[in-house]
Amino acid sequence: MFTGLSGLVHRRNAKSARASSWDRTGKNKDSIPIPAGQTAVIADIQGAGCVKHIWMTIASQEEYYPRRVLLRAHWDGEEQPSIESPIGDFFGVGHGVTNHFMSLPLNMVTRQDRPQRHAAMNCFFPMPFAQGARFEIVNEGEQDIAASYYYIDYELYPNEREVPELRFHAHWRREFTTPECALTDAHDTANLTGYGNYIILDAEGAGHYVGCNLSIDHINPIPNFPWFGEGDDMIFIDGEDWPPTLHGTGTEDYFCAAWGYPSLEYSGPYHGISLAAPIATNPDWPMPRDKDLWPEPNAAEPDLTYSGKWTMYRFHIEDPVYFHKSIKVTIEHGTANCHADDYSSAAYWYQTEPHKPFPTMLPVEKRLPLTKRESLRRFMRTI
Repeated sequence: MFTGLSGLVHRRNAKSARASSWDRTGKNKDSIPIPAGQTAVIADIQGAGCVKHIWMTIASQEEYYPRRVLLRAHWDGEEQPSIESPIGDFFGVGHGVTNHFMSLPLNMVTRQDRPQRHAAMNCFFPMPFAQGARFEIVNEGEQDIAASYYYIDYELYPNEREVPELRFHAHWRREFTTPECALTDAHDTANLTGYGNYIILDAEGAGHYVGCNLSIDHINPIPNFPWFGEGDDMIFIDGEDWPPTLHGTGTEDYFCAAWGYPSLEYSGPYHGISLAAPIATNPDWPMPRDKDLWPEPNAAEPDLTYSGKWTMYRFHIEDPVYFHKSIKVTIEHGTANCHADDYSSAAYWYQTEPHKPFPTMLPVEKRLPLTKRESLRRFMRTI
């Protein structure tokens, strides 16, 4: 179906519909509760159509609830989900927090003058289906969700012929990366295989990759060089060997920046930094000069510019990456995979079905971010 500004001039053979949490009694309790450990089916759509917009907000007081709560979606009666991700990461911000940012397909709306626990979260990726769609919110937290509000706006088509072949997919993963070389040797070590790269996406079938967000907690800096980047992106298409057809030049380059991330947080339509929380600029992260966090009490202040927790995003809306058999999207964790950092990501792509089953979702305790104190303690070990 025609979309975007240029498509508004065309008449469409579709019916607009919505699944939402509105109060069926006519009052203003326009939400649903989700008890701890329970799953709520928020949409069970029949027929052929396409989801055009998702809006959601969750009233939870539990710390890191955006990592504890999962979003799942199934198309056409499939058994394996095509969307499976912690809800915060799916909507573009990692580390179990919310933060204000704007992009073309995803955004979060929060206060900008100080941190806010809750956010309005929006997704505009089109999600076609031929024989139904099912959306679930899974509360894997220890506390009940008092209220979950949502819209799922979609179109219904008169028949399956109106539905495109490809289906939308999104999946989250996390890894505490293992260094492939000593930090002191990083600048003199070569990576000529891609072995050990962090994997953002590993899919089989035909389709196109449309982007990701990547979250990094930089806990293993090179001495006197705190930058977490310089890891090259390497995208292997249809089983090709190294070097891949798409080989990049560094982390910030893939995410469309340069010379690090001098702007800190910024919102672009196709790329940006949705979270930048370095220790030096975060008042919630104290710098106590005790033996645990600061082994040399009289040492000079370290460079903390790229410490702490970050989320960056890159969307291939104008430049999708096509594949016909398989795709593996990877990135080095630092030069020649020298960094042992906390990496997590959500990948977004369209492909034919059936898709390769996703790796088993990590249990909630392995999805939670490091505490601020633990993140700081690890960073100070090597800086």
